[in-house]
Amino acid sequence: MNIHEYQAKEIFKKYNVPTPNGYIAFSEEEAVQNAQKLGGNIWVVKAQIHAGGRGLGGGVKLARSLAEVRTLASEILGMTLVTHQTGSAGKLVHKVYIEEGVDIADELYLGIALDRAKEMPVIIASREGGMEIEKVAHTSPDKIIKIAIDPFIGFQPYHGRELAFGLGLAKEEMSSFIQFASNLYKAYIEKDAELIEINPLVKTKSGNFVALDGKIGFDDNALFRHPEIEAMRDLTEENLAEREASQHGLSYVKLDGNVGCMVNGAGLAMGTMDTINHLGGTPANFLDVGGSANAQTVATGFKIILKDHNVKSIFVNIFGGIVRCDRIANGILEATKLVNVDVPVIVRLDGTNAVEAAEILKNANIKNIIIATDLNDGAKKAVAAANGDIL
Repeated sequence: MNIHEYQAKEIFKKYNVPTPNGYIAFSEEEAVQNAQKLGGNIWVVKAQIHAGGRGLGGGVKLARSLAEVRTLASEILGMTLVTHQTGSAGKLVHKVYIEEGVDIADELYLGIALDRAKEMPVIIASREGGMEIEKVAHTSPDKIIKIAIDPFIGFQPYHGRELAFGLGLAKEEMSSFIQFASNLYKAYIEKDAELIEINPLVKTKSGNFVALDGKIGFDDNALFRHPEIEAMRDLTEENLAEREASQHGLSYVKLDGNVGCMVNGAGLAMGTMDTINHLGGTPANFLDVGGSANAQTVATGFKIILKDHNVKSIFVNIFGGIVRCDRIANGILEATKLVNVDVPVIVRLDGTNAVEAAEILKNANIKNIIIATDLNDGAKKAVAAANGDIL
């Protein structure tokens, strides 16, 4: 689950991670009132959407008068903001964050992410603050500092010193930076975050470190421990199909391709999508129906996949381990009665009772259900069907 920048900064403040003062606004009038409340003569008007790259997309602008705050808020509220993370469709801006201006001396990057290979959090830092960290990692990997933190010992001062030295900080700046990083790590662990990103982390002209931006993503499986975070959920920022899938216990992520995927198990789903890509196709989604798929879950899966009008074929790739393949086959047939599936459906079932399952599907004699012998065969047929080739 993701939250907005202003919400991330509320959490930062609770953990003594310094941030500029600011207030959320839902109208241009409220934006002006918030600027007056903050005082000063420079403010930043920031679009609040669940995506990075807002500044490059025109969603973060500096105002030097109250009249300019009003104008910028009017321009940004209601705009469809397109960034490298939103895709071409962009996201509609419903609210803006009015924040006090900061005297910036230097911009850095600081983040914490879960490294699944190392099975521990990794702190990532760079002097290239304000830049897309992915581009920096690709073009100048030597400018990225990564330090794995063993959760059994937690963040220690020597981790902070390694970060500070790597960033080239002055001796007198190290103590405050180490405390900043330590507090951020504490927030990451205690709130069950999967990602915390500050880009940029600025050093002010007075030598203080301030989180000028803030992004936090949380582990959905841990939200039961954090009702206060669950309350921050903004459903307007979530894909409708993804939200519906989660309500039915399905894991769905929309992608940009035309081959719908219905698979049981995240590993098999990733392998399926990789195979489709390898054969020249493009997956339209990630959909994991779990280990206990039945007619209702398969029907729900079809319904969600077909909400995407780009889908030209569906590849059902199920391994019958916990559930028998013949039950899945009958579930697919029942699902086609519940949902109008008007695109070719390529079905590959393997595991317990796979032979019986193939017979059930063959005897059903449904025109748009095509049986595949293995993963490669199924992916080939799905790609061909999506391209309009007759099977």
